[in-house]
Amino acid sequence: MFRFSTFMKDLATIRIALILSTVLFALGITVGWVGSGPLQDLIVKEIQGLGEMSQELRQSENPEMSFFIFIFLNNSVKSILVLFSGIFFGIIPLVFLAVNGMVIGFLLNLVQSNGGDLGELIFKGLLPHGIIEIPMILIASAYGLVLGGLVFKSMAPGESRGSEMKRRWREFWRKSGTASLWIVLLLFVAAIIESTITLWLMS
Repeated sequence: MFRFSTFMKDLATIRIALILSTVLFALGITVGWVGSGPLQDLIVKEIQGLGEMSQELRQSENPEMSFFIFIFLNNSVKSILVLFSGIFFGIIPLVFLAVNGMVIGFLLNLVQSNGGDLGELIFKGLLPHGIIEIPMILIASAYGLVLGGLVFKSMAPGESRGSEMKRRWREFWRKSGTASLWIVLLLFVAAIIESTITLWLMS
């Protein structure tokens, strides 16, 4: 049930939700790149908050461990919450994808606009850990969207008591359990990379 091969096979069954998550995330990046007005102010506050937290962690006795604990708990807790918050009609996963995409898009645009090395930020600051972290965020959000879809289908007349609907719910809870385990484990690996290799590359 909890094998990695099972996790990978399950992903094939939610490929439409995965594609939708990827598209929404990409749209968020695009909006963040072009963002202006109240939207830009919101993103700036988000980035400033992360910057202040980063400074506090750097001043701790063991920055690497402090970064690791913060990054791992922040990403894993948010991802699992987003997955299961899909029960509220999938709204929270949609917002989560959009906001995270916009923050990245705005940050990339900000660096380029101020003459920074965009390639360095992408290849040193994002890719080392992002190659694991971003797919896990997309997967968690995709499961959240699937959960939201199940809620809508269960509300349809005659669907909630149908044997097929009950089977779908049982299957979802089984898949979400397997996904939660591997999302947390892989985010653990991503946090190690981000708190060591990424931190070293960007120092």
